[in-house]
Amino acid sequence: MEVTSIVFRNSGWRQALVACAMLLAAGCSTEKLPSKDPGAEIEAVAQTLIEQPLLHSASIGVVYRGETFIRHRGDMQAGRPGPPNDATLYEIGSLSKTLAGTLVAHAVLEGRLGLDDDVRRYLQGDYPNLQYQDQPIRIRHLLSHTSGLPNMLPERANAVLADFTDHRVPAELNALYAHYGKPEFLRDLHAVQITRVPGKDYAYSSAGTELVAHILEVVYQRDYEALLRGFFSESAAMPGARIRLDGAEASRLAVGYHSDNPLPTTPMPLLPWGASGGVKATVPDMVKYLQFQLANGPVAAESHRTLARFDEEFSIGYFWNIVAGDRQKGVYYAHHGGVPRSQCYIYIMPKHDLGIFVITNQSGDRTAQAMEAAIDTLVGKIVAREVIAGQPASP
Repeated sequence: MEVTSIVFRNSGWRQALVACAMLLAAGCSTEKLPSKDPGAEIEAVAQTLIEQPLLHSASIGVVYRGETFIRHRGDMQAGRPGPPNDATLYEIGSLSKTLAGTLVAHAVLEGRLGLDDDVRRYLQGDYPNLQYQDQPIRIRHLLSHTSGLPNMLPERANAVLADFTDHRVPAELNALYAHYGKPEFLRDLHAVQITRVPGKDYAYSSAGTELVAHILEVVYQRDYEALLRGFFSESAAMPGARIRLDGAEASRLAVGYHSDNPLPTTPMPLLPWGASGGVKATVPDMVKYLQFQLANGPVAAESHRTLARFDEEFSIGYFWNIVAGDRQKGVYYAHHGGVPRSQCYIYIMPKHDLGIFVITNQSGDRTAQAMEAAIDTLVGKIVAREVIAGQPASP
């Protein structure tokens, strides 16, 4: 689920990249030579991040040329000593979508489904509405946000999220999803109206990701969370990634803050499947995910494959935003995640054999910008080190 503006959706990815470049350039004007210790640089970036207004704590996981680094800074609750640690479970929001895309890539490679399958093949009952002028919604359209489905189901959720920083948003979401499960989602799916040919126009859709999870359940005849935990535990050594938490796990869930509210807010409510924004994971889990992506095995490589190209610099794979044209980063794969009390980013940069995961336990309209600046600063330091060391970029 995506409840905050992201660079690839609302404000325009080009403008955000330009803003990030300006921030980096401003920082580099007084930057010292990079230190010999990447861990120290990551720690410095994390410290700078929590010095931003409203940010209480931050965690950063990095994989660089096979080495792994994790740094935690700040306190989870304002005024109470207690930093995040490797056992802290974070809500990773819409980064969950990339995990769902990975599962679809695995299913495609296994021959369980095809990207051009009509989604109605996996739905019981008639859904004549899931087409436009005889052009059906296909699985590739769900993965590339070109299906024409609304962002959220029920539709009321889109109105609630229109003013994300309103302090009433977390409570209204909790009430909306308290009794909204899979049957209600499929019921509301019957009422959706597709107003354009699928596959052409980008329109971010968490509802489309939830439908992907349903399709995976039909294909494998297993609960989506069981599929998720089984695959990532076995293939990426991520045993901690999960959607529902038991009592002991819930006690490790990060405290978080919504907008400028000084009081901690409630966790994101459970969505019908949780594929669009319900995954919880530790930073060590996410470092394993970075390693899985950078290893670029058959499943990861398939998930990075372009499914929809919007121009020379922006395309989408299996929910991955694929950005080209950045001389420093090279072609990279990225996604933002946001729930009412947490925001995060993941960047996969094959050019530098580099993966970065950044998360903070505050979610407001400036949180993403602060994290983007932190990531760009860190990338700038790493690139500077490579230039000094004469290290060649990865092909």
